[in-house]
Amino acid sequence: MPRITKRFVDSLKPPTGKSEVVHWDDDLPCFGVRVRASGAATYIVQYRNAERITRKVKVGIVGRMAPDQARSKARQQLAAVDREEDPANERARRRRGKTVKELCGDYMVACGRGLILNRKGEPKKQSTIKTDTGRVNRHIVPLLGRRHVEGLAQADIKQFMRDVIAGKTAVVEKTKPRGKAVVTGGSGTAARTVGLLGGILSYAVEEGIIAINPVRGVVRPADNKRQIRLSSEDYEKVGTALADADRGGENPAALAAVKLLLLTGARKGEIENLQWGEIDIQGRCFRFTNTKTGSSVRPVGSPIFEVLQTLPRASEFVLMGRSPGAPSRGLPKAWQRIATRAGLPKEITLHVFRHTFASICNDLGLTEPTIAALIGHSSGGGTTRRYIHHLDEALLAAADRVSIHISNLLAGNTESSVVPISNHRKWT
Repeated sequence: MPRITKRFVDSLKPPTGKSEVVHWDDDLPCFGVRVRASGAATYIVQYRNAERITRKVKVGIVGRMAPDQARSKARQQLAAVDREEDPANERARRRRGKTVKELCGDYMVACGRGLILNRKGEPKKQSTIKTDTGRVNRHIVPLLGRRHVEGLAQADIKQFMRDVIAGKTAVVEKTKPRGKAVVTGGSGTAARTVGLLGGILSYAVEEGIIAINPVRGVVRPADNKRQIRLSSEDYEKVGTALADADRGGENPAALAAVKLLLLTGARKGEIENLQWGEIDIQGRCFRFTNTKTGSSVRPVGSPIFEVLQTLPRASEFVLMGRSPGAPSRGLPKAWQRIATRAGLPKEITLHVFRHTFASICNDLGLTEPTIAALIGHSSGGGTTRRYIHHLDEALLAAADRVSIHISNLLAGNTESSVVPISNHRKWT
């Protein structure tokens, strides 16, 4: 019997008159190379398990694995046999095990049933589930879907993260007749997707599928996405563009939505789904029943109610959609048209309004609890709710102050007794 070396495996030829032939190593008993009539060659280990049944297990493929690596792996498998383990049964069990794609499906079903809780101990919101589903389908499944959960190691997670950063899953895909989804890579996408994957694998640990979460200990890249804010000059441009768009026949609901977002610092979905029943005119606040952070009471200033007075009450939703009983959904495209009129860069999205609103609050000297209450930030928690209850007049005055200040900026009035904001775009 020859010693299996690179020179030896390079000299192997397909057997004649036989379906296969095995060449055993003279250095490590039970380790050999199997050559089939097709010419395919694999390293194998042959052993008898505890039941005295002869097994053959593939160690690796000749050409993809060096002989020394195959010999080392064979020694490990034979050591497992000495411990009365059965490598063949282990491999079969892994093949029958759950794939990452199947695990993700189970996890999303559990989310839909309200069985996966967020950090506050509450079921995930539908908006969060929708985002998670997108990350699963567009990043996790394409890269890891066929892998078995039990076989995942920390090295696999790191490689997955590097692939997402490099844009391996980046694509532009059609979502509906007139819609598309732009899937990007980058550090921010990788950080958030690995975070979701960690949650899915924690679910696998809880279900007894795996013992240790391989995401634990993986250092994720910092999400250094820059956040731009509007300058006073930008506000004036937006104000002028809104007036021009109104004269140009732009959808009144979209114009009102942009104004409400600018004046309140609310999230896009909160304004899109705002209902008349959630508006407390006497209390000068919005009483959202369902936001990203749950129910939320949001103090608002007097300019907001001036905008609301221009809208018809023909639906339960403040911003009516084309379908009866449905809210408007054309806001992002409407803002693109308005932003083009204003000559603003693409970086200024609707969410920039929220960042700028909070920045202006800070410019005006408002405290963190006040800012958290005005924008409905989750960091306020119970403190914010108590603050609203006991100091509602102070909060209402603060909301009025900020919204009037922004309203003046939209009108081009930068003269104010309050702290002015920078006349250039400021990255924070």
